[in-house]
Amino acid sequence: MRRTSTQRHNKAVIYTLIGAIIVAALAFAGMKYSTYLEQQRLAALQAEQEQVMVEMPEEEQEPEPENERLEQPKPEVLPEEVLKSVKVTELAIVEDEKVKKEDEIKTQDELKQETTAFGQKDNDQGTEDRNVTRTLKEEVVVEEKPVEKPKEKPKEEIFKSVEQMPQFPGGDAALMKWLSSHINYPAMAAENNVQGKVIVQFVVDKAGKVSQAKVARSSGDKSLDNEALRVCRSLPNFTPGRQNGQAVSVWYTLPVTFKLEGAN
Repeated sequence: MRRTSTQRHNKAVIYTLIGAIIVAALAFAGMKYSTYLEQQRLAALQAEQEQVMVEMPEEEQEPEPENERLEQPKPEVLPEEVLKSVKVTELAIVEDEKVKKEDEIKTQDELKQETTAFGQKDNDQGTEDRNVTRTLKEEVVVEEKPVEKPKEKPKEEIFKSVEQMPQFPGGDAALMKWLSSHINYPAMAAENNVQGKVIVQFVVDKAGKVSQAKVARSSGDKSLDNEALRVCRSLPNFTPGRQNGQAVSVWYTLPVTFKLEGAN
């Protein structure tokens, strides 16, 4: 019984030691693993910071402002032609008889009256280039006269009623006879038994000529209206109307009747 108890006790101790060793090993392994993870995290963080520092662009150094150089204006060089045309006057004491007329000193009044431009006198003697030709252009002043507009002729008055109305040669009976002999009854209107009266107005001018014919009142049929206008436009000259003893233009009204024979 004791022996069995001792064995149990020994086994319990062994198991306890083994459990303690396992727990200690697990704790040590956990600590090592935590340390490893912390080292990995720090290494990753450091690598990220180095990458960010590499990607940051270096600050560009602003170039130092250069001292501006003030360029001195170069003296204007006159063309050779102008230099050759400049005449230098040298003072010399000579006798009056040897003084040339062109070398005499002119007064201010004489200079003002001189009309020849400098450099153009004596065919450009101031230049040695013979190909250079200068022409003095004369200014011509042209006065523009206002253009007179043609006077419009006053419009001739056309009277509606005068002391003596225009008259057809031979009177009204001759006018009706002339109309009946010159009217061509429109075929379509005749086939459809169309009849009617067209009131035509026209102007008889000072010479008795007929113009400005128009339909004052229609018959209701276009063909009858057109035929009435055609006949009135072909009327011969009238005796012109008169007002205060003078021939004047007058509106004349003429009824033109279209009636078929045998129709009621």
